[in-house]
Amino acid sequence: MSAASELSLGGRYLMGPGPSDVHPRVLKAMATPLVGHMDPKFIEIMDGVKEMLRGLFRTKNDLTFAVSATGSAGMETCFVNLLEPGDEAVVCVNGVFGNRMCDNVERCGAKLVRVDAAWGEPIEPAQVKEALGKCKPKLVAIVHAETSTGVLQPLEEISGMVHDAGALFLVDTVTSLGGTDVRVDEWGIDAVYSGTQKCLSCPPGLSPVSFSGRAVKVMEQRKTKVQSWYLDLSMVRKYWEGNKRVYHHTAPVSMIYALYEALRLIFEEGLDERFGRHRRNHELLREGLEEMGFEFLVRPEYRLPMLNAVKIPAGVEDAAVRQQLLERYNIEIGAGLGEFAGKVWRIGLMGCSCTENHVNMLLAALRQIMK
Repeated sequence: MSAASELSLGGRYLMGPGPSDVHPRVLKAMATPLVGHMDPKFIEIMDGVKEMLRGLFRTKNDLTFAVSATGSAGMETCFVNLLEPGDEAVVCVNGVFGNRMCDNVERCGAKLVRVDAAWGEPIEPAQVKEALGKCKPKLVAIVHAETSTGVLQPLEEISGMVHDAGALFLVDTVTSLGGTDVRVDEWGIDAVYSGTQKCLSCPPGLSPVSFSGRAVKVMEQRKTKVQSWYLDLSMVRKYWEGNKRVYHHTAPVSMIYALYEALRLIFEEGLDERFGRHRRNHELLREGLEEMGFEFLVRPEYRLPMLNAVKIPAGVEDAAVRQQLLERYNIEIGAGLGEFAGKVWRIGLMGCSCTENHVNMLLAALRQIMK
């Protein structure tokens, strides 16, 4: 077998649903020499990551850290630690990622109660209230930012209903964290997960999570073992918490370096300024696309600023245009998923990919292609 060729990839402007462009400082951090995953200096970096994640999630939760795997593992961490066979769980579904939550519930051996809304629409609180009146769930799960449709889901009213019913509130913030406000404590979120590759502008590979005291108590009162050894927080938390850390797995040291630096960049910019930047560039993109005849899938009051779902105009070939954007202009945008395949483009403005330059490059390229 001959030697494989050297890696040689041209630069891309990542404007799809993730990953996003990564700041040079984050890439530089990944080149920092390795230390052992139990090294005291590395433990200090882990503690710094935890503290900055608490600030980003706006929480005081002790159990806040980064799972050593992508956002999908963060999702599974929440479900396998909180659900046991025979439990009931309500899952709100208005896109691909709500359906993934449903699959997790069933794999835990729990009873699934679905609350469905049309794709492109938010879940209405009245729907949740009706479901809660018919069951006694251990938890209610919902997606804050549905990546498949571009819907931003209001949470506060639903959270109140969930707690009144005595259930835990579990939220997916994979696309929203770092691009729009996420207030874990204020909104009464008991378990939350995200991913590093979207608005945090860090490579994929880690999943920030946070658990309230109520959620931790539920985990500590389990009657059965967590079905996943790797994601069992009764063991993992001992590696991330306390004065004496207990080895659980070999952490992805370079990825922790990367997340540490990505979080430093976020707080250097400031949360309010960062969220404002995402909103401003969303509006700039919206104006340009609407001038070209595009229509947005989601009503204005529920649109995500960082993930823009737009309907593909009649006569425009989905794959052909995306291929030209990639080959001629090095710009990546996302195709539609599920029932929106071939009907919608998903345009990401996430983290370092959320700049006026990105927006103007994309608009100019689309104008040339669509002539």
